[in-house]
Amino acid sequence: MYAIVETGGKQYKVSSGDTIKVDKLTEEAGSAVTLNKVLAVIDKKSKLGKPYVKGAEVKAEVIGAVKGDKVIVHKQRPRKVYRKTNGHRQKYTALKINEITVGGKDGA
Repeated sequence: MYAIVETGGKQYKVSSGDTIKVDKLTEEAGSAVTLNKVLAVIDKKSKLGKPYVKGAEVKAEVIGAVKGDKVIVHKQRPRKVYRKTNGHRQKYTALKINEITVGGKDGA
């Protein structure tokens, strides 16, 4: 069983036991997080939302804050004396997916 969830304006395919990196959340390490914006739940029967599946939740645990790889941004204009170099590291929150639940007897 897997689900497609939306958080931070991005969509993630998750199943129980997975670890994902999402945009930085305010929760501390060790706390529980519930993702309510479930777009689809795929099992023996598929449940697709319009736009979200009613009663479906993905329960996860916050592992901690992590940083992504450094990205170098370099700007330069030809024949001009203009050079600029910046670096950026995106901050993420690591989540461990515990369970996927679909509310109601028929999932609606």
